Order: sequence, then C-alpha cells, then structure tokens
Amino acid sequence: MGKEFLNLMDPDDVKEVIDSLNIERKIEIVTLSDAYQRVLAEDVYAAIDLPPFDRASMDGYAVQAQDTFGASEDDPITLDLIEKIRAGDDPSQKVRKGTCSEVGTGAPMPEGSDAVVMVEVTDIKENKVEILEAVTPGTNRALRGSDIQKGKFLLAEGTLLTSDKIGALSAIGLEKIPVFAKPTVAVISTGNELIKPDEELRHGKLYDINSESIANAVKSCGCIPLASTIAKDDYDSIKNKIDEYKHADVIITSGGTSAGAGDVLRKVVEDMGEVLVHGISVKPGKPTIIGTLPDEDVDIILFGLPGYPVSALMIFQGFVAPFLRGVAGVKKFMEKQKGSTLKLSRRYHSARGRSHLVLVKIEGNIAYPILKDSGAIAALANADGYFEVPKNVEIIEKGEEIEVMSLSGL
Repeated sequence: MGKEFLNLMDPDDVKEVIDSLNIERKIEIVTLSDAYQRVLAEDVYAAIDLPPFDRASMDGYAVQAQDTFGASEDDPITLDLIEKIRAGDDPSQKVRKGTCSEVGTGAPMPEGSDAVVMVEVTDIKENKVEILEAVTPGTNRALRGSDIQKGKFLLAEGTLLTSDKIGALSAIGLEKIPVFAKPTVAVISTGNELIKPDEELRHGKLYDINSESIANAVKSCGCIPLASTIAKDDYDSIKNKIDEYKHADVIITSGGTSAGAGDVLRKVVEDMGEVLVHGISVKPGKPTIIGTLPDEDVDIILFGLPGYPVSALMIFQGFVAPFLRGVAGVKKFMEKQKGSTLKLSRRYHSARGRSHLVLVKIEGNIAYPILKDSGAIAALANADGYFEVPKNVEIIEKGEEIEVMSLSGL
C-alpha cells in the first residue's frame, strides 16, 4: 500500500505551491447583456463624448445669459418663446437676443444659448416668458464631453463588471465586450458506494453530495463546472475519467485519497503527471492531493479532495477557492468581502501541531462551533461560515473574537 503520505505539508507551504501554479488566461467577446460579473480583458476607452452634446441639466428656458442680467421678481425681463425642446429632440431654432427656448432636463441646448433659467424662477404668459432671476453663462448647462471625452480612459483591464460598470459601458454604446474566459473545472466524485439522486437508494449506497456542492462552489468562484458522472474507486475508472476531462483547465476530484482506500488517486497522478502535495497538516482534510497533468503545451491542475463532504468543502474553501478566484480574475473583488469578526460561544480545544478549519453557526454576533465529524451532513446544513485555528493554538476561550469567513462566493 506504500507510504500513507509522501510528504505531509504545512498549510502555508501548500499555499505557496498553489500560488506557483499557472493557467493561461483566454479572452472571449461577449455581448453587453452577458457581461455581468465578467472580468474585463482590456482597458476600455470612451468611444464618444459624454454627454455627446451640450444639454440642459434642469427644466427651464435656454437663454443668452446676458439677456437676463438685472432680472428680479420686482423687475422681470421678458423674452419671446420660440421653441419647446424635450429630451431626444433636435432643436430647429437658434436662440437670439431677446428670445428663449423651453428645455427639459437632458434636452440638447439650442444654438445661440449659453445658460438655462430654471422654470421655478419664471412666469409664462402665452408665448412670453418672464425671467425673475438672472443667470450667468454656463448655468444649468452640461457641456459636451464634460463627463468624459472621446478617447479618454474609462475602465481598466481586470475590472469586475458589476451593474454600475455595465452602465458606464452602456453609456458609450459598447456592445461587444472583451472579457477573460471563465476557467473550466471538471468535478469528479469517486466511490463505489455513490449513486446519483435519481437512482434507487439500496443498502450500502449513498447519494453523491460532493458533485453538486463542489460544482456550485466552483461557480461561486467565477468558474464553469463541467458535469461528470461518478467514477468507481479503482485505478482504471479514475484514470479514464481524468482522461475524459483533460480538456478542462482544472480537475477536482473527491475521494480516493486516503491510505485506507489504497490511495488510488496518488498512483494515477504519479503515472499521468506529477504529485506536488500529498497530505496537508490540517483538520479536516489531511488526505489532500495536488498535482499537475501534462497535456500538449499546458499543464492541467488537479486537486484531489477527501471524500467526506465537510472535509472536501473545507479544503475547497481554504485552498482551492482562492486559486480559482485568482485565475477567474475575481479574487481582488472578493477579498473586499472580508470575514466577520464575531465572538466564540464556548471554549474551543484544538490539537496542537495541525491547523483546524471549524464550521460555525452564526446567531447575532456569536459564532457557535459545529462539533460534528467530517462526514456529518448536518454540519453542512447548519453552517454559516468557518474560522481557522492556527497550528500553534490549543485553546480559544469563550467570548474571544474570531474572524469567520463566508462559505458563499459571487
């Protein structure tokens, strides 16, 4: 059966190994309607002036400002109304001395005008407008290009396209958006006992949990999970399934990593590529494998998670998720969603020498540790987040503040 673990590694050393892994980032073009939560692959510059014309920033009357000098409620100045202009109209009359045009907010400023008198300080009688307050040139007028000028920088490569950023792209009329292609991640569950939810549950069998939980966790990292069937817990089944998904950027398996199961996955990865990590000094999740599989000019990255659902999800959150967020280009955005600082509900004992990842349920500002083993499904159902206990810490006292990280993503 061989050595139980080739080289049990400290979590920080494992993270350094993961940081050294690379995936070629591809670019694709999407429509504006499909750009939400995608990551810009190129800098974007304004294709037009914004606004694209001089426009009124208030409802009122476009005037030559000098015509209003000296106007007051006691001594109004009367101008001839020559046109009514609404947003979207194209003015047809030029404002000359002694005349004005009615304008709505956002309407183009007519030629000859240089200010807008607000409707609140006017009176209208037939086609005569009384101006009750003077304005200066530029009052209530937005000049063409005053927001951004054509050719000027608008958004940087690497920007996550949230609703506000998409609004900015809409404003310049950009319909085709260059974005980084989402990395593809094959998700493979292994185990002779596993069946799909639509199959009959017979004695000794279990419904597959990890396929759906890990696939959705992959989505939350800005990546695309690839559907997979279940692989049997033997060398040929696992190898064939990995071969089937070697077109993916990343392969994530669960199960087949423990010494008791013959450590099948390690043998497969050793034969197909290189094992970089075999065993992490962390609880839960000690029997974790990380390796690379050469395929033409690139290396496919493989993460072999433990089979127990809690262990698999905790290792995913602690080690795999940060990597996937990085290659998907959303890591910087998601790092802004910091964990919550909460108080621990009870004293927590940890075995010295191994880091612990502990699921918690949150009520108010209190975090309640979920003290179930790594195979307990109820732990996943009740969990709101998790916290990490460093390897050199044995006790965290009741009421002590801890940082609780979310189990959700994008």
